[in-house]
Amino acid sequence: MDMINEILTNSELRPLMSESLELVDESVLEISTGVQLKKYTYKLIQEQELDDLGILSYHYHPKKTNDKKIELRFCISNNRYCSNPECKSGQCQQRQKCSREQRLNILVFQYSFSYLKQFVGKNTSQSISDELMAFRKKTSFTNTVNLCNRTREIIQNILNHNYTSTLQTIYLNSQVQALLLYGLECLAEDKSEESFACTFLAHEDDRARIMQAKDILLQRLGEPITIRELSRKVGTNECYLKKGFKSMFGTTIFDFYQNERMNHARYLLYEKGLSVTEVSDLLGYSSISHFSTAFKKHTGLKPCELLLR
Repeated sequence: MDMINEILTNSELRPLMSESLELVDESVLEISTGVQLKKYTYKLIQEQELDDLGILSYHYHPKKTNDKKIELRFCISNNRYCSNPECKSGQCQQRQKCSREQRLNILVFQYSFSYLKQFVGKNTSQSISDELMAFRKKTSFTNTVNLCNRTREIIQNILNHNYTSTLQTIYLNSQVQALLLYGLECLAEDKSEESFACTFLAHEDDRARIMQAKDILLQRLGEPITIRELSRKVGTNECYLKKGFKSMFGTTIFDFYQNERMNHARYLLYEKGLSVTEVSDLLGYSSISHFSTAFKKHTGLKPCELLLR
């Protein structure tokens, strides 16, 4: 949990406490001399909407060379995971045995001073990138970086590649260098998310995509869909979709979807007289206990308590 608390400095992610997360996997990979990747995978005990986050951290020490490094940290929400191969496409035929879970990946890329100095020439350039790579800036700092499509693509490449042995080393080296490039570029040129999000929804086509996303959610109350899948269906990226949805409807995609599911659950239980098991299955929950917890969180009552009224 120390790593979680260190990385999730964004105020929107502060509510993630130890009781909400369960570590399911961790690994450390030496990609090359001076470059290390730490990966942590967590299961979210309580489902919630999370924004992906990117952070660049510059560590400077005046005397200790080993303490000079640049870190890129990423918090990536994977929404759903299931060990059952049939579930990866949302087509699990044994829903009662489905183990779909919301997962969170924490990736920490560390670039040491010894690794970075090879890219620094003998020029006296005063650009931000050159100052950082040469560790001429004498103060440590942390700054958010934009998770643009190309950065996301690299992260997915690193997580999902099929290379092994020597080819894996070559491949990962190319990817971590590109990742560092985009991180420094974002910082140097101030390519923040706000700089390109301000014009979104200005066009009718963009607003129509958000409305289409809402319609898809309502049509799939019993077939949970990830934000990534939803963004592909409507032809936009995840960042625009989440920001556009919040702007148009005043709520997050997750909160809207959960609210509609629970309203539908109340209707099925109270008006249609279906059992808790039937409603849980119809709404795509992996277990009755997960459904019961979500229902009580939304309504203040357990499903069985509603049936007794």
